[in-house]
Amino acid sequence: MVSSTSAVLPRRPLTITPASVIIICVAALVSIGLAVLFSASSPIKGGPYYSYLYKQLIFLALAIGAAWLVALADLEQLRRFAWIAAAVALVTLVLVLIPQIGVSVKGSRRWLNLGFTRLQVSEFAKLALVFSLAHYLALNQSKLHDFWRGFVIPAAWTGLFALLVLAEPDFGTAFLLGTIGMILLFLAGARLKFLLPAIGAALLAFVVLVLHNPVRLRRITSFMDIEANRGDGAYQLWQAILAFAAGGVDGVGLGQGRQQNSFLPEAHTDFIFAIMGEEMGLIFTLLTVALFVTIFVAGLMHVRRAPNLFQFLLVTGCLLLICLQAIINLGVVTGMLPTKGMSLPFISAGGSNLLLMGLLVGVIINTQRTWERPKPLVRKRALTEVIG
Repeated sequence: MVSSTSAVLPRRPLTITPASVIIICVAALVSIGLAVLFSASSPIKGGPYYSYLYKQLIFLALAIGAAWLVALADLEQLRRFAWIAAAVALVTLVLVLIPQIGVSVKGSRRWLNLGFTRLQVSEFAKLALVFSLAHYLALNQSKLHDFWRGFVIPAAWTGLFALLVLAEPDFGTAFLLGTIGMILLFLAGARLKFLLPAIGAALLAFVVLVLHNPVRLRRITSFMDIEANRGDGAYQLWQAILAFAAGGVDGVGLGQGRQQNSFLPEAHTDFIFAIMGEEMGLIFTLLTVALFVTIFVAGLMHVRRAPNLFQFLLVTGCLLLICLQAIINLGVVTGMLPTKGMSLPFISAGGSNLLLMGLLVGVIINTQRTWERPKPLVRKRALTEVIG
């Protein structure tokens, strides 16, 4: 006879994991970005009203789909395609340099014209480099103290990506790729006696290239005295500073800002943070910074659970792609770094970068699903050990 009293099943406690915190922060950043983009793109000439917002919503849907597909994939099985993905990325980086194929905008060849849209191939080269480098370093884990296998080959691989991007030219992305490549090498266990001279030589070469590039050199000199160059090389930075000053603590209100009326170039892309400062004020700019800091801290906590070196380096690389790009963009817009063409993750208009961010978030969701139990990570040097 069955008892009339129903058994009460124990409810699983609600747990907030570091990966969940990252996803919540990403959702908040996307929401803020859409609100600011609604305002920043409305006065843009040469297209339908709010056309940039409509395009962003379309690419947001595609980015969510990409994140979902990656979240369901088997990362260890995807490793088999690491070199194929890297080869495709390298081919596209070469193709954009060909005048008949690559699309040139403001002197840089960074896009492939697909007919219905333009694809910025260097965005996907970022993930291809992280993916292939993590795969290589994990395969050669026991040989990372060797000069050739543990340093020369992976450093040259990173340099190849960086040089092709530099040829576009795109100094900001080349610097980002080189920095992330060296960090991953260090975390994997490459010897500092090899890394430090290479980093020094790369920085020296980078400085020489900047000094021999008139446009880049003018940006550096203008950055050193923004007010004196506010009518020329530092015009964007000066307008961004005016936007922050006008916004104050609580902003002038969405759609009420002056800088969005074509005073600030690239208001909807690289300098959208200045529009946020003017229209939403110090409160929302600090909130945005806090969200990126939270993503980084939660990422450090999450990556400690990685079951092997490959997934540790892959997720660390994804985290660095998000956070270092944010640091560079925020540094540029606030006048702490020279001007670079780099968008603010999850907020700036731009389909290619938004799709990349979707793929990166998909990797994090995937690992949240598969890293159910903490497992010891066999690696040469842990990220948490490096930061103390």
